[in-house]
Amino acid sequence: MSNAALNARSDAILNARGQLASPESATSAVSWGAIIAGAVVASALSLALLMLGAGIGLISVSPWSNNNVSVATFGILAAAWFIAVQLFASGVGGYLTGRLRTRWVSVHTDEVYFRDTAHGLIVWGVVAIVTAWLLTSGAASVVSGAAHAGGAALEAAGTVAAGPATQIAGQAASSEGSSAAYFTDMLFRTDRPDTSGDPAAARAVVGRILATDTLSGEMPAADRTYVVRVVAARTGLSQADAEKRVSDVVEQAKNAKNKAIDAAKTAAEAARKTGVYVALWAFISLLIGAFSASYMATVGGRVRDDLPIAG
Repeated sequence: MSNAALNARSDAILNARGQLASPESATSAVSWGAIIAGAVVASALSLALLMLGAGIGLISVSPWSNNNVSVATFGILAAAWFIAVQLFASGVGGYLTGRLRTRWVSVHTDEVYFRDTAHGLIVWGVVAIVTAWLLTSGAASVVSGAAHAGGAALEAAGTVAAGPATQIAGQAASSEGSSAAYFTDMLFRTDRPDTSGDPAAARAVVGRILATDTLSGEMPAADRTYVVRVVAARTGLSQADAEKRVSDVVEQAKNAKNKAIDAAKTAAEAARKTGVYVALWAFISLLIGAFSASYMATVGGRVRDDLPIAG
């Protein structure tokens, strides 16, 4: 036999040995049917448990009770509940995936362990995406409602900031336009206000002055002098008493404005802190869910293959 024939036969034997030593399966190592089944069950359990937690939270908190838990305690309980939901729901979904996936033939034990872990992690990823989509779609209506509520709150805060001055102005200020009416009034001011005129018109003029100056944070000397004269002429007070009354009203209006601003800042800071805590605990709960799904998938896979469960 020639050398060429011997070399050809040797190459064929080596290739055959290589194929027998490392067989390659034609099917994918990912059992998508088992993954989808586990993800569906995990999503349903998450939704059910979240609804249960919301119900328990609403029962434990009442606006008519003085024995409610503190905000910090409520936040800790909510975070613990989210972690428990992720731990249980993701674990069940991962276990079902491990039990339902097909048996991998002629695959090393370490590779089987890795594949089961990967299947559990994929289940967790699918559940996380589905949950995020549900929360995003559900939050759209909440954000819309919050926007309307926020607009109403800002309008109310503006009314409070204007204080008594805005209430004095009444409908006259809103009908004529506060800014344009304020500057128009300046054109027709007199050094001696007419006390025989319409009292409502005088009150509206003074109201526009107070509303504009209070919102700007400062009352010019010309406005103060005019308001003092109108108050003295309409009420019969002396010049000193009229000045004191005007100063007291302006100070009250400024205090009301400052209180409204402080309340808005406090609410914004509380919302910021709440957002930080929610994001942090959501991240921790998701990590716990990923670990639970991955580990329970390996448990389900070993039960499926009749192998001892790794400790």
